[in-house]
Amino acid sequence: MRIETGRPPVRVLLRGGPDGWHCVVVDDAGGEGRTVLPASGTRWNPDGRRDDPEPPWWRGRLADTAEGLRRLVGERLTDATFAEFGAEAAISWFAVDEPVEWEGLVTLAEPDPARFPGRVPPFAVTLEPGRGAVLPDAHLLFSTRAADAWTALDAVAEHCGSPAPRAAFVCGFAGHRSVRVGRGSLAVSTEEGADGVERLAEIVVARGPGWGGNPELRPRLDGVDLLDDPAGDVVTLFRDLGHEVVERGRTARIPAMGLALHEPDPPAPRPGRFTTVSLRFPSAGR
Repeated sequence: MRIETGRPPVRVLLRGGPDGWHCVVVDDAGGEGRTVLPASGTRWNPDGRRDDPEPPWWRGRLADTAEGLRRLVGERLTDATFAEFGAEAAISWFAVDEPVEWEGLVTLAEPDPARFPGRVPPFAVTLEPGRGAVLPDAHLLFSTRAADAWTALDAVAEHCGSPAPRAAFVCGFAGHRSVRVGRGSLAVSTEEGADGVERLAEIVVARGPGWGGNPELRPRLDGVDLLDDPAGDVVTLFRDLGHEVVERGRTARIPAMGLALHEPDPPAPRPGRFTTVSLRFPSAGR
């Protein structure tokens, strides 16, 4: 998203239609800039059969899409405003025609200290294959029971000033919750063991390209930030350390460690970086 007019933004309009979504940024002189957003249209149209009735869950799906796009617009606009004016742009959203039309009022603020290296410590997630992960104030170990894992995510949300963790259905797991950390996310999934106890089974850390937010989420393994260096360099590092790396498409797996690294889809320009890392517990030993 670019600020075409060279003047500070004051309003943002987000609209969804049958063919897709877009936003319009209005500056303080009434000038407008339009940006098409990456999301499917608002019409229920499965497999091209327009006569199929809209299912009850479709409105909820549109609400989720709109929520994600509001966050995306907020991130893009504040980045563009920082680049152009050295300030952040916070958006207060109001529903015009929920869930497909929204208006936001823009407030400019001083730049986030985390934009400047060394000003805000990152939120480090230290991955330990076969054991789990160590957080700044807690542990997420594969021996952790589900209730304790959820409590740990609640503590992360409080520590980072993030919204409460969100639950979601993920096929193959008994439970799944995620929490925002800066512009990234920390998610855990659980599964029921042979003893009938539900425990932590997978940890997923995701951080998109660009500025990582406040605080920046950094997944580390042996002191290396797995999402910081070009993907090819990370793969080469593991191979140089003697690990078998299985590459398929834009995913690299290290089976012996239960580790998987994913590049974004659609791909970023090369040299790309991994944006997601997951660490799983080998179910055979549970």
